[in-house]
Formats: sequence, C-alpha cells, structure tokens
Amino acid sequence: MIDLKEILTASLVLFAVIDIIGNIPLIISLRDKIGHIQSEKASVIAAFIMIGFLFLGEEILNLIGIDIYSFAVAGSLVIFFLALEMILGITIYRDEAPETASIVPLAFPMIAGAGSMTSLLSLRAEFYITNIIIAILINILFVYMILKSSRLIGRLLGKSGINIIRKVFGIILLALAVKLFTTNIGKLI
Repeated sequence: MIDLKEILTASLVLFAVIDIIGNIPLIISLRDKIGHIQSEKASVIAAFIMIGFLFLGEEILNLIGIDIYSFAVAGSLVIFFLALEMILGITIYRDEAPETASIVPLAFPMIAGAGSMTSLLSLRAEFYITNIIIAILINILFVYMILKSSRLIGRLLGKSGINIIRKVFGIILLALAVKLFTTNIGKLI
C-alpha cells in the first residue's frame, strides 16, 4: 500500500543517515585524489545493497545469531558517532583513499553503510516495504545527482554553507540515534 507520509518519513530518515550533502567535502576530496568517480556505478550498487539488505538483512542476522534489537542498538551507536563527527567537525573513523572510490567508500559504506542498514531494518518494522523501496530510490536518485554535480554544489554553497548543512543533519542523526537506542535497548533488557 503506497502511503505518501511513509514515503516522505522514510526518505527523510534515509536522507539524514546517508548525509550525501554533508559528505560533499569528502566526495570532492576523493574526486581530487583519484580523478573520476563513477556516479552511476556507485548509485546502482548502493541501491542494490540497500534493497537487498531490506529483504535479507534480518535473515542474515538470524543466521549469525544476532537479533534485530541488538543490531539496532549497535547501529544506533554507529549513527551516534557519525552524528558527533558531523556536529563537532572531528574524524573518528579514518580510512585510506582507495584507488577507485565508486564502490568503496562511496557505495559502501558512505551511502549504504551501517547507519543506512540499521535504519532500513527499523523502517521495515514500521512501514510497508513498497514505501521503503520508493524512499530508497528517491534517495539514490538524489545521491546520483549530488555525485554528478558535487563540484558545482561545493562552489555554490561554499565551505560555510556545507558546514551549516552538515551540522543540521548531524543533529537530526543524533536524535535518530537516541530514538533507535531508547526504542531497542528496552527490548534487550
């Protein structure tokens, strides 16, 4: 059943978690280091990872003996630290720049990372799968447009504009992390 409110809510949650706007400085840096980023490839692979995890994520977790609540609590901690990075302007996790950035780190873990996957499982518990898939596709389309035009956006927003957007989405992510944690920790205890 297609529900516009569910699609909008799921889209906003995924948009905040993916934080493609906040990652524009990283995308520009990767583009400068390696030259060309394959926007189409990164977007399609991220979509497949997210949709695949939406359908198989819970089964994979059950196979390795992890319940969805434990995964959600762990994911809330990951989202919490991502939010702190965005709000405080610090780097907690650092990775070397790969030779190709289309799949790693763009498609995974920047777009379809632990935060996205945790959010998908949480959304799946509340919303119809059709609405979540539409929200994923909306976000992937937006991600593709941002990847394609990252240099132009970086010039238009400037450093201070990007920093403001990053901090706003950091606060949204922090609130999401708290909600995920408080909702799921009680089910574990």
